[in-house]
Amino acid sequence: MDEKIISHAVQAIQQGKLIVYPTDTLYGLGASIFEYNAINSIYQIKKRPFSLPLPIAVSNMKMLSQCVQLTSLAQQLANHFLPGKLTLVCRKKPMVVDTITSGNETVAIRIPHDEIALNIINKTGPILATSANIHGQKTPKSISEIRKLFKPEDIEVYIDDGPRNGAPSTIVDVTGSQPKILREGSISAERIRSFK
Repeated sequence: MDEKIISHAVQAIQQGKLIVYPTDTLYGLGASIFEYNAINSIYQIKKRPFSLPLPIAVSNMKMLSQCVQLTSLAQQLANHFLPGKLTLVCRKKPMVVDTITSGNETVAIRIPHDEIALNIINKTGPILATSANIHGQKTPKSISEIRKLFKPEDIEVYIDDGPRNGAPSTIVDVTGSQPKILREGSISAERIRSFK
Protein backbone atom coordinates (compact mmCIF):
# COMPACT_ATOMS: atom_id res chain seq x y z
CA MET A 1 0.00 0.00 0.00
CA ASP A 2 1.30 3.44 -1.01
CA GLU A 3 2.49 5.31 2.09
CA LYS A 4 1.24 8.56 0.52
CA ILE A 5 -2.33 7.27 0.70
CA ILE A 6 -1.87 6.24 4.34
CA SER A 7 -0.39 9.66 5.17
CA HIS A 8 -3.27 11.38 3.39
CA ALA A 9 -5.79 9.32 5.39
CA VAL A 10 -4.02 10.09 8.68
CA GLN A 11 -3.96 13.80 7.85
CA ALA A 12 -7.65 13.74 6.92
CA ILE A 13 -8.61 12.18 10.25
CA GLN A 14 -6.47 14.66 12.16
CA GLN A 15 -8.24 17.48 10.31
CA GLY A 16 -11.68 16.19 11.27
CA LYS A 17 -12.54 14.68 7.88
CA LEU A 18 -13.90 11.27 6.91
CA ILE A 19 -12.18 8.32 5.26
CA VAL A 20 -13.22 4.91 3.94
CA TYR A 21 -10.70 2.26 4.91
CA PRO A 22 -10.32 -1.53 4.74
CA THR A 23 -10.71 -3.79 7.75
CA ASP A 24 -10.52 -7.56 8.14
CA THR A 25 -14.28 -7.84 7.61
CA LEU A 26 -15.76 -5.01 5.50
CA TYR A 27 -14.84 -1.47 4.49
CA GLY A 28 -15.27 1.00 7.34
CA LEU A 29 -16.21 4.65 7.51
CA GLY A 30 -13.69 6.32 9.79
CA ALA A 31 -13.14 9.59 11.61
CA SER A 32 -11.51 10.75 14.82
CA ILE A 33 -13.53 9.97 17.95
CA PHE A 34 -12.54 13.43 19.22
CA GLU A 35 -14.06 15.48 16.36
CA TYR A 36 -17.73 16.26 17.00
CA ASN A 37 -18.41 17.55 13.48
CA ALA A 38 -16.94 14.42 11.93
CA ILE A 39 -18.99 12.17 14.22
CA ASN A 40 -22.16 14.06 13.27
CA SER A 41 -21.23 13.87 9.58
CA ILE A 42 -21.02 10.09 9.74
CA TYR A 43 -24.54 9.87 11.19
CA GLN A 44 -25.82 12.21 8.48
CA ILE A 45 -24.22 10.66 5.39
CA LYS A 46 -25.13 7.12 6.51
CA LYS A 47 -28.67 8.31 7.34
CA ARG A 48 -28.12 6.57 10.66
CA PRO A 49 -30.40 7.51 13.58
CA PHE A 50 -28.55 9.39 16.32
CA SER A 51 -30.12 6.93 18.76
CA LEU A 52 -27.86 4.15 17.43
CA PRO A 53 -24.33 4.19 18.90
CA LEU A 54 -21.26 4.03 16.67
CA PRO A 55 -18.50 1.43 17.16
CA ILE A 56 -14.84 2.42 17.44
CA ALA A 57 -11.56 0.79 16.46
CA VAL A 58 -8.22 0.86 18.26
CA SER A 59 -4.86 -0.64 17.33
CA ASN A 60 -3.62 -2.27 20.52
CA MET A 61 -4.55 -3.32 24.06
CA LYS A 62 -3.17 -0.12 25.61
CA MET A 63 -5.45 2.03 23.46
CA LEU A 64 -8.34 -0.33 24.21
CA SER A 65 -7.88 0.07 27.96
CA GLN A 66 -7.70 3.87 27.59
CA CYS A 67 -11.15 3.93 25.97
CA VAL A 68 -13.05 1.34 28.03
CA GLN A 69 -13.18 -0.43 31.37
CA LEU A 70 -12.02 -4.00 30.89
CA THR A 71 -13.71 -6.64 33.00
CA SER A 72 -11.87 -9.90 33.59
CA LEU A 73 -14.04 -11.47 30.87
CA ALA A 74 -13.28 -8.65 28.42
CA GLN A 75 -9.57 -8.98 29.07
CA GLN A 76 -9.64 -12.75 28.45
CA LEU A 77 -11.62 -12.51 25.21
CA ALA A 78 -9.51 -9.59 23.95
CA ASN A 79 -6.28 -11.45 24.64
CA HIS A 80 -7.55 -14.51 22.77
CA PHE A 81 -9.46 -13.06 19.79
CA LEU A 82 -8.00 -9.60 19.15
CA PRO A 83 -6.80 -8.35 16.76
CA GLY A 84 -9.64 -10.09 14.98
CA LYS A 85 -13.30 -10.26 14.09
CA LEU A 86 -14.68 -9.69 17.58
CA THR A 87 -16.33 -6.50 18.84
CA LEU A 88 -16.55 -6.07 22.61
CA VAL A 89 -19.24 -3.96 24.27
CA CYS A 90 -17.65 -2.44 27.38
CA ARG A 91 -18.33 0.40 29.78
CA LYS A 92 -16.80 3.50 28.27
CA LYS A 93 -14.26 5.84 29.83
CA PRO A 94 -14.75 9.63 29.74
CA MET A 95 -12.62 10.09 26.58
CA VAL A 96 -15.41 8.42 24.56
CA VAL A 97 -17.99 11.18 24.05
CA ASP A 98 -21.73 10.66 24.47
CA THR A 99 -22.41 11.49 20.80
CA ILE A 100 -20.71 8.22 19.84
CA THR A 101 -22.60 6.13 22.40
CA SER A 102 -25.98 7.88 22.01
CA GLY A 103 -25.78 8.71 25.70
CA ASN A 104 -25.21 5.10 26.78
CA GLU A 105 -22.50 4.14 29.25
CA THR A 106 -21.19 1.40 26.96
CA VAL A 107 -19.36 1.42 23.63
CA ALA A 108 -18.61 -1.25 21.01
CA ILE A 109 -14.88 -1.52 20.38
CA ARG A 110 -12.47 -3.77 18.49
CA ILE A 111 -8.95 -4.18 17.13
CA PRO A 112 -9.21 -5.05 13.42
CA HIS A 113 -6.77 -7.63 12.06
CA ASP A 114 -5.83 -5.50 9.06
CA GLU A 115 -2.41 -3.97 8.47
CA ILE A 116 -3.71 -0.81 6.79
CA ALA A 117 -6.33 -0.10 9.47
CA LEU A 118 -3.82 -0.69 12.28
CA ASN A 119 -1.22 1.50 10.57
CA ILE A 120 -3.68 4.40 10.39
CA ILE A 121 -4.99 4.00 13.95
CA ASN A 122 -1.46 3.77 15.35
CA LYS A 123 -0.89 7.28 13.97
CA THR A 124 -4.28 8.86 14.71
CA GLY A 125 -5.53 7.21 17.88
CA PRO A 126 -9.02 5.66 18.12
CA ILE A 127 -11.32 6.10 15.12
CA LEU A 128 -14.93 5.33 14.33
CA ALA A 129 -15.45 1.91 12.77
CA THR A 130 -18.95 1.84 11.34
CA SER A 131 -19.52 0.03 8.04
CA ALA A 132 -19.26 2.10 4.84
CA ASN A 133 -22.90 1.90 3.83
CA ILE A 134 -26.27 3.61 4.07
CA HIS A 135 -28.04 2.60 7.28
CA GLY A 136 -30.12 -0.53 6.83
CA GLN A 137 -28.47 -1.51 3.54
CA LYS A 138 -25.75 -4.06 2.84
CA THR A 139 -22.18 -2.83 2.81
CA PRO A 140 -20.77 -2.94 -0.74
CA LYS A 141 -17.70 -5.11 -1.20
CA SER A 142 -15.72 -2.70 -3.39
CA ILE A 143 -14.60 0.92 -3.18
CA SER A 144 -16.10 1.65 -6.61
CA GLU A 145 -19.54 0.64 -5.27
CA ILE A 146 -19.06 2.54 -2.00
CA ARG A 147 -18.16 5.74 -3.89
CA LYS A 148 -21.64 5.71 -5.45
CA LEU A 149 -23.27 6.00 -2.01
CA PHE A 150 -21.71 9.28 -0.94
CA LYS A 151 -21.15 12.75 -2.39
CA PRO A 152 -17.57 13.59 -3.42
CA GLU A 153 -17.35 16.20 -0.68
CA ASP A 154 -18.45 13.72 2.04
CA ILE A 155 -15.31 11.56 2.02
CA GLU A 156 -11.77 12.94 1.94
CA VAL A 157 -9.92 9.68 1.27
CA TYR A 158 -10.89 6.25 -0.07
CA ILE A 159 -8.32 3.50 0.49
CA ASP A 160 -8.83 0.74 -2.07
CA ASP A 161 -7.38 -2.59 -0.99
CA GLY A 162 -9.51 -4.86 -3.16
CA PRO A 163 -12.89 -6.47 -2.45
CA ARG A 164 -13.88 -7.17 1.13
CA ASN A 165 -16.10 -10.23 1.47
CA GLY A 166 -15.88 -10.90 5.19
CA ALA A 167 -18.85 -11.47 7.41
CA PRO A 168 -19.26 -8.75 10.04
CA SER A 169 -17.61 -9.13 13.42
CA THR A 170 -19.30 -10.94 16.28
CA ILE A 171 -20.52 -8.49 18.93
CA VAL A 172 -20.33 -9.58 22.57
CA ASP A 173 -21.44 -7.66 25.66
CA VAL A 174 -18.68 -8.22 28.23
CA THR A 175 -19.83 -5.84 30.96
CA GLY A 176 -20.84 -8.74 33.20
CA SER A 177 -19.25 -12.01 34.21
CA GLN A 178 -20.76 -14.00 31.33
CA PRO A 179 -20.53 -13.19 27.60
CA LYS A 180 -23.78 -11.99 26.04
CA ILE A 181 -23.85 -12.47 22.24
CA LEU A 182 -25.51 -9.43 20.65
CA ARG A 183 -24.72 -10.35 17.04
CA GLU A 184 -23.21 -13.57 15.76
CA GLY A 185 -20.79 -12.89 12.93
CA SER A 186 -17.41 -14.24 11.85
CA ILE A 187 -16.73 -15.89 15.21
CA SER A 188 -19.42 -18.36 16.26
CA ALA A 189 -21.33 -17.94 19.49
CA GLU A 190 -20.23 -21.48 20.36
CA ARG A 191 -16.55 -20.47 20.16
CA ILE A 192 -17.15 -17.49 22.45
CA ARG A 193 -19.11 -19.52 25.01
CA SER A 194 -16.78 -22.53 24.95
CA PHE A 195 -13.76 -20.28 25.41
CA LYS A 196 -15.16 -18.99 28.72
